[in-house]
Amino acid sequence: MSKPLRADARRNRDALVAKAREIFDAGEFFTLRFDDFARLAGVGTGTLYRHFPTREALAEAVYHGEVAALCDRARHLQATLPADEALATFLRGMVDHMDTHRGLARTLATLMAGQTGALAEGSRALEQAVTELLAAGVRTGALRDDVGAGAVLMALHGIGAAHERPDWRAEADGVITLVLDGLRSR
Repeated sequence: MSKPLRADARRNRDALVAKAREIFDAGEFFTLRFDDFARLAGVGTGTLYRHFPTREALAEAVYHGEVAALCDRARHLQATLPADEALATFLRGMVDHMDTHRGLARTLATLMAGQTGALAEGSRALEQAVTELLAAGVRTGALRDDVGAGAVLMALHGIGAAHERPDWRAEADGVITLVLDGLRSR
């Protein structure tokens, strides 16, 4: 187990991850030298390499941060909304996230392609979050009990894969409506 980071080291690490996320969103990740991330984040090059020895390590940190934020959102929605509304809000929020962060998704997909362990860990965390949202809906009787999180995530992956379509946003919202209609208990 590694020891916790000092406050200044944590701030530097967080600054690097935040700057990388911003650069990913802008689609500029591959146009920069790796050392440029340190300058743009306002830290030294040694600090960059101490926290992230490679581009892939930095991408993995951004990916884990994104997954953690999405899972936190799912837990918050489940705690504050009726089960079926929590699921609907989460899924529509996922579409919003995909729409807002297209550059981030493309960059992470490219960089993380060889990082099957990191991707699998993130996928498991998201699947667990959706599983919990579905289970809450089943418990209240609002949702069917014969559809698993894997099917819901497959629909989200399909939505993300089609993001280049001209009417993507409207179609994505339509697919979410279909998924939610299909999940309602009969």
